[in-house]
Amino acid sequence: MIPSPGLPMVYEGLNNALKNFNSFCADRTSRIRDSFSPTRSTSAAGSESAASSTQSASTSGKEDYTVYRMPNSTAATPDDASVVDDRMDFGVSREEFRRIGKDTIEYIAEYHENIGKRRVVPAIEPGYLRDLMPHEAPKKPETFESVLEDFERLIMPGVTHWQHPRFHAYFPAGNSYPSLIANFLGDALGTVGFSWASCPAMTELELVVLHWYGKMIGLPPEFLPLTEGGRGGGVIQSSASECNFVSLLAARFEVMKELRKRFPFVEEGLLLSKLIAYCSKEAHSSVEKACMIGMVKLRILETDSKFRLRGETLRNAIQEDRNLGLIPFFVSTTLGTTSCCSFDVLSEIGPVATDNDIWLHVDAAYAGSGFICPENRHLLTGIEHAMSFNTNPNKWMLVHFDCSAMWVRDRFKLTQALVVDPLYLQHSWTEKSIDYRHWGIPLSRRFRALKLWFVIRMYGVEGLQKYIRNHIRLARRFETLLKADPIFEIVGDVQMGLVCFRMRGTEEVNQQLLTRLNSSGRIHMVPASLNNRFVIRFCVCAEHAADRDITIAYDIISQTARTILHESVAEPIEEDAELEELEETLGFDGMTLESPIGHSKSMDRHKSIERNKSVDRTPSLDKSDSDDLNRRHNESIATKRSFLVRMVSDPKCYNPKIVRHLHMANFRKISQDLYRDRSLMQTISYRPARLGSGGSGARTSDGPHFDDVDGQFGGPFGDEDDVPPPEVSQTGVQTPI
Repeated sequence: MIPSPGLPMVYEGLNNALKNFNSFCADRTSRIRDSFSPTRSTSAAGSESAASSTQSASTSGKEDYTVYRMPNSTAATPDDASVVDDRMDFGVSREEFRRIGKDTIEYIAEYHENIGKRRVVPAIEPGYLRDLMPHEAPKKPETFESVLEDFERLIMPGVTHWQHPRFHAYFPAGNSYPSLIANFLGDALGTVGFSWASCPAMTELELVVLHWYGKMIGLPPEFLPLTEGGRGGGVIQSSASECNFVSLLAARFEVMKELRKRFPFVEEGLLLSKLIAYCSKEAHSSVEKACMIGMVKLRILETDSKFRLRGETLRNAIQEDRNLGLIPFFVSTTLGTTSCCSFDVLSEIGPVATDNDIWLHVDAAYAGSGFICPENRHLLTGIEHAMSFNTNPNKWMLVHFDCSAMWVRDRFKLTQALVVDPLYLQHSWTEKSIDYRHWGIPLSRRFRALKLWFVIRMYGVEGLQKYIRNHIRLARRFETLLKADPIFEIVGDVQMGLVCFRMRGTEEVNQQLLTRLNSSGRIHMVPASLNNRFVIRFCVCAEHAADRDITIAYDIISQTARTILHESVAEPIEEDAELEELEETLGFDGMTLESPIGHSKSMDRHKSIERNKSVDRTPSLDKSDSDDLNRRHNESIATKRSFLVRMVSDPKCYNPKIVRHLHMANFRKISQDLYRDRSLMQTISYRPARLGSGGSGARTSDGPHFDDVDGQFGGPFGDEDDVPPPEVSQTGVQTPI
């Protein structure tokens, strides 16, 4: 072939292009290196030294992680470079990130320092943000200062401050600075750890910290990930709800595998319809949801007087269901229930589950972290019978959400129920490594182990134990304050950092108490229902909670409760002019004669009347009039309390705009309506007395009377002897003939 005369020109052009390309690569390498090492110069001489250092590092085999090196095999084009340069024109630069990062850290520190000056719960209504923000996203970039200003102006007024010293609702929300820093680093890495190969450090660290944590709370060695020759393992899930669900799926897969072997010709749907799971009525609602999604039956069992599931209850339920042709396969027990922090008797339930070959799951979402203190581990007795166990470090271990630790006795029984292994997720280390994508529902996973590792290392086991013990001590202190106050009662045992209490009164008066407390913005708590009784949950939540916080919380609760009690007896319900006149004369103020508060108030009021009156209008009262007044006053006091708490109770306890004080002008009108309605109901439900030895309609000389205890009319023949209610002239309702 004869060489073309233009070929040397082509070679010369390619040579120039390669020189230009090499010069471009050296320049880009220098820029990127200088961005990681701001103390280095950006001159051309620096570029040449960077190139030489890169070459020496590659030849020596030692990696310098402080210097970024452009791989030699990279074949970038000028077009690609121009795209990169264009992208640097928008967004946040590194220098700007350094500046706003410092401002953000300062804002967070100031927020935590002054959080006590904010309302605990927001004073807003649903939809408050729609009219305050634009209807479309901004087309032009905005400054960090304007965004942060709007954050404080728009977002903060709608935030419930979980880190507030007067936040005593739900459970503690971990928010320590070591965990916060770990979140910064994990988010900065931006890794997604669905498999070992996608980020080996993420998987390896998760194995180590779960081994540490499992030993800290006293789990048996067969649960720990790094036990030599063990089949157990641990994984960090997003929540306790997910732990409950995946453990139920593993149990369902295990029992269905056996049933398919025994009944190969029976339709799988029919076998599935026979499965039944168990939990107590105090178990978390996620157990019920897991059974709904898993399409299995759930039987909710009764608890004992301390709200605990007992072994005998479970044994009887299993036997009954087997007699009906059902197949028990799963039981979820709770150590530290959501409502009152009660503990199912695991030492009784465990042997029952083992004898019946049932998967036993233990949910210790809140209280599990308390087992790092040896004095609490007696509540863990029986854990050797469990197949799976979970607890949430993001609740009581100062770790940010989400972080729910779960351990299993046999990891292969868990993974075989969840394995899906497409080719694009496989790697060469599958046989020797753990792939956590087989341990849960989602594929993608965050670097959660990093924050748990930071917290354990920067607090130490002793520091975390001190934190847990302080919360338990403060809960006991709050319990002592309530027990010394006669208007309150404690419901259930106080074993961790949760106290359940209520006022001695009706359901309505306790609902009103919680309504007023939450609407005030000074404190925040949530209710629970225990044996159909309305109780208020007080949980110690703040990391640095102290005795002063408990005293302030008790004072707020006590003052509000006494205000409600005073209002419930201060205003007359019945429009009885004669009774009011006599009460004002004798100094009654809606309180019983024996009440020291009522007595002091009546004395003050009586002295005031004596000082201010110009004409003596006091009627002459003999002993019979005084006794009659006392009797009528005591008969009506129960009715007054009952009616008032029904009027002011409001289930919308989180919206302060709904809570309104009743004015005196409207109070008497409402009282009349309530009394009229009650009289109508008594008239409608009237049944004539049975014929007895006293003849038709016979009754004692006292006639019909009002029962002081339950506010019902009764007669001489007991509950079954219903007599007509007395005439009520002020409502116009007459006794029927």
